[in-house]
Amino acid sequence: MFKDRTEAGRLLAAKLKKYKDDAGVVLAVPRGGIPVAYQVVRELGFPLEVVLTKKIGHPNNKEYAIGAASLSDYFVIPHRDVPPGYVERELVSIRARLKEMYQKFMGDAPAENISGKTVIIVDDGIATGNTILGTVRLIRKGQPGKIIVGSPVASKEAVQKLAKEAEEVVTVLIPEEFHGVGAFYENFNEVSDDEVMFYLEKLGRLKKAG
Repeated sequence: MFKDRTEAGRLLAAKLKKYKDDAGVVLAVPRGGIPVAYQVVRELGFPLEVVLTKKIGHPNNKEYAIGAASLSDYFVIPHRDVPPGYVERELVSIRARLKEMYQKFMGDAPAENISGKTVIIVDDGIATGNTILGTVRLIRKGQPGKIIVGSPVASKEAVQKLAKEAEEVVTVLIPEEFHGVGAFYENFNEVSDDEVMFYLEKLGRLKKAG
C-alpha cells in the first residue's frame, strides 16, 4: 500500500535507477502518471513528456479497445463488425482532443526525438494493460532503443501481456489479487490539470537551475 503517488513514484524511481546513464525520455500517462513520473525524472534526469495516445474504442462498446492513435500514427486490429469510415471519424475526434492536451501541457515545445533512446512509459497503476499496450505499439514505430514500462503497481495479467511487447516491465508491487489501482493507495485523489501543470512547471524550473 502506497501513501500517495509521490511515495509510489520515489519507490519506482529507485527501481529504475539502472537506466540513469542511458540517453532516455520519460513518457507519463496523464493525469495520474504525472506525479509518479515527476519522481522518476528527478532521479534519472531524463526529459518528461506527456503520453499522447488514446485507445480507439469499438463502436458498440467504447471501453473495448480495437486499436490506438497518436497525433501522427495509429493502429487498428481488424474487426468485421466495425463499419467503414468509423476509424477515420474516430481519428479526427481523438486527434482533436490530443492536440488540445498537447497545447495545454507542452505548449509550443517540440516533441522529443525517441529514435535510439530508452523510453520509459510511466503510469500510477496498470489493471488490464490494454491501453499501455497500444501506447507501446505506437511508440515502437518511432524506433526507440528500448521501451520500459514502469508502474508502482500492476496486475499479473498486465505484466505478462506487456512483457511480450516491452523490453522490461518494472513494478514495485504485483499483487496476488487485483481489485483496481486505487485499492493500493491511501490517497488516490483525481489529478487535476492544474496539478499536472504544477509538476511540469517545477520540472521547467529544475531544468533552468541545472
